[in-house]
Amino acid sequence: MKVALIGSHGVGKTTLCFELAARLKRRNVDVEIVREVARRCPLPINLETTADAQEWILHTQISWEIEATSQHEAVLCDRSVLDNYCYLVHATGSKPALEKLLDHWLPTYDLLVHVPIVTDPTFDGIRAVDPTFQRQIELLLDGMISARGLRPLRLTVGARDAWPRTIIERLLPQVEPTLPLFPVDGDP
Repeated sequence: MKVALIGSHGVGKTTLCFELAARLKRRNVDVEIVREVARRCPLPINLETTADAQEWILHTQISWEIEATSQHEAVLCDRSVLDNYCYLVHATGSKPALEKLLDHWLPTYDLLVHVPIVTDPTFDGIRAVDPTFQRQIELLLDGMISARGLRPLRLTVGARDAWPRTIIERLLPQVEPTLPLFPVDGDP
């Protein structure tokens, strides 16, 4: 099972990824997190990014996902190839060869979870804080979701506390229910 959290930067994907991993671990699921690749990129990112930087990120994302899925029952991806590609399109325009790669890779996700913008991004040492840039990436992502006929699980802006439970409920048919080691209030 491979789940990718998609959305613009600064929306809480990383925090949510760790919350989900903890809930899955409590159900005795062997889970791995594919962390946000852009943070390890040796080239400029954010508004200063280049085609080379974004291609490195896209290909590294795929590589890390292959490695994780070969070794673990469940994989949570802090981003997907789709939202990573949005940053490339924003910087340099679309690339037909990479569009084919995207269309080939997208079916490998069992679930895409769209995390909405709740607030403007805050500085964390790497993340761009320009809210206009954040919204531009979100618009590109929405357009690509529509153009490809994708149906991600869309989380509700005002229900942040319920996001982990909402996702776990969607995954329950794929996750063998077991008694949790450490029950969490409201955890299905």
